Amino acid sequence: MSLKLHVIIGSTRPGRIGPSIARWFDGYARRHGAFEPVVVDLAEFDLPLFNEPKHPRAQQYEHEHTRRWSHSVAAADAYAFVTPEYNYGTSPALLNALDYLVVEWGYKPAGVVSYGGVSGGLRGAQHLKQTLATLKMVTPPEGVGIPNVGGHLKDGAFVSNELIDLSAKTMLDELSRWAAALKPMRAA
Repeated sequence: MSLKLHVIIGSTRPGRIGPSIARWFDGYARRHGAFEPVVVDLAEFDLPLFNEPKHPRAQQYEHEHTRRWSHSVAAADAYAFVTPEYNYGTSPALLNALDYLVVEWGYKPAGVVSYGGVSGGLRGAQHLKQTLATLKMVTPPEGVGIPNVGGHLKDGAFVSNELIDLSAKTMLDELSRWAAALKPMRAA
């Protein structure tokens, strides 16, 4: 049985470029071979600002959107969050989606594919990793930072380079090690 990697598009704003980066990463992960990747678009869940009356730790969800989100998140063995940097932080839509759940995230590895201007979204990635660690996810330091992302777009498609590909390989190698190592903890 192969490990499932959810490539989560962390921005929902109109005109976003996250989907093109997620498509590239999904294809790269397929060629890598350690995972069965699935692209998950937060926009398709249309999560309002967190609105569950009970704490997510109880898993007593009253809203269908939360139950759908919970089912999706629980199905993965690992995550790759594709996220822009907004004002030195990560996407508010992604933070909201993370806050909806607790148990479903635990004991799984998560990598970050960040993008932005000159910093490549790395400040947003560091901000995101604090939240991921709080949700009991393992966040290896290896990640993919894409600086000056606009220069990597051709006709709306993301075009990688050797350095970005090497970063993706290194991150996927680490995620697969952690996903396999943490599997017994998730079963307990």
